[in-house]
Amino acid sequence: MELPYAFGGPPLRGVLRATPEDFFVDEDLGFAPGGSGEHVFVRVEKRGANTDFVAKELARFAGVRTEAVSYAGLKDRHAITRQTFCVHMPGKADPDWAALAHAEFRVLAAARHGRKLQRGALKGNRFRIVLREVHGDSAVAERVVESIRAQGVPNYFGEQRFGRDAANVERAKAMFSGKRVQRHERSLLLSAVRSHLFNAALAARVEHRDWNRPLDGEVFMLTGTHSIFGPEPLTPELIARCASGDIDPTGPMWGEGELRSGGAVEELENTVARQFPELAEGLAANGLRQERRRLVLRPGELAIRWIPESCAELRFYLNSGAYATVLLREIFEYSEPSARSP
Repeated sequence: MELPYAFGGPPLRGVLRATPEDFFVDEDLGFAPGGSGEHVFVRVEKRGANTDFVAKELARFAGVRTEAVSYAGLKDRHAITRQTFCVHMPGKADPDWAALAHAEFRVLAAARHGRKLQRGALKGNRFRIVLREVHGDSAVAERVVESIRAQGVPNYFGEQRFGRDAANVERAKAMFSGKRVQRHERSLLLSAVRSHLFNAALAARVEHRDWNRPLDGEVFMLTGTHSIFGPEPLTPELIARCASGDIDPTGPMWGEGELRSGGAVEELENTVARQFPELAEGLAANGLRQERRRLVLRPGELAIRWIPESCAELRFYLNSGAYATVLLREIFEYSEPSARSP
């Protein structure tokens, strides 16, 4: 699916992730471990290693099963990332975490906590991204960054959501037609389909240039929460709150049941669903219920810096559930080195 840009297309071109150091991610749980309990929160910095590999190595070092190690979210292998792993060690003494030496990761800190770290239980992530061999209009790029600070970017699901070669939606169609899949794969495919329909609805609103301003029948989400309200008659107050970033319009995460939206928003969302009847009906048949996701991604701490040797550095903070690539694409048309393993 071709996703339209909010600000006319990227003014710069460059190479992303020429080295792992060019893509740095620092996970923010939003809370600190309590200092006691049967779980150990282990803060790790990894380079060129995937999250599951580090989890297995931590389990081996601690002398526990792999299933005893959890984490809030997957982090890219082709990067330097800092994240927290949770090791369940009831009745066991802490190993000497500082003695764990590994070529692909190092332990930064460890502390006890009373509860398991659940998947998705993080506030957000800080990014520092360097692009190399940058060409284009830097003055226009500065203006795009200013526009993003003021308005945000469309909160598309990133390409990672759709699997290698974006094949997960087609695999989901086969599943809807009766092909048997494993339970974990089913969840992955359903998520890809919901994301595809959401992106289609958001793309329509980006085309109409109303993705970040309210329409008749809008359902809103409060900033910093997943609380929604509406639809209700548009008032100057609602329009002002939306413009200030206090609330955002939302789009459909498709499932069974009626859309919560009304008026022009409901009409647009039903029009999109009618373009993909097999997908919308498949989600409903699999028991997923209608939910909402905000249309606007508002990055925090956004700054761009120009580095000698034709490089640019972008820093920003994203709340959990947002994709760095959908911010990058508004500023950079980028390529990545192809000779790498997944």
